[in-house]
Amino acid sequence: MVYMVKDSDDFNNKLEAAGDQLVVVDFFATWCGPCKVIAPKLEEFQNKYADKIVVVKVDVDECEELAAQYNIASMPTFLFIKKKEVVAQFSGANAEKLENFIQQHSA
Repeated sequence: MVYMVKDSDDFNNKLEAAGDQLVVVDFFATWCGPCKVIAPKLEEFQNKYADKIVVVKVDVDECEELAAQYNIASMPTFLFIKKKEVVAQFSGANAEKLENFIQQHSA
């Protein structure tokens, strides 16, 4: 199941708990149409790659400090974090690109 981050501490705990797994972070907004379109794909990929990735969602309006920390300017923006380091990112609701990034960085 995709995890909804509550705040910065919660986010950092999730990164810590992920260990060697790839953390896919979805920075989204509740009012963002493309974010709603891509949401079911995130669930699908979390289930499909359950042994390799952890998917977390960050509401930019609820967690403004996290959005600012990672310089999020548009939604959705996906960050790919491994061992607490950002290894890749892109913006836009592109499911094919999202899966390609997951495959590339979770190997």
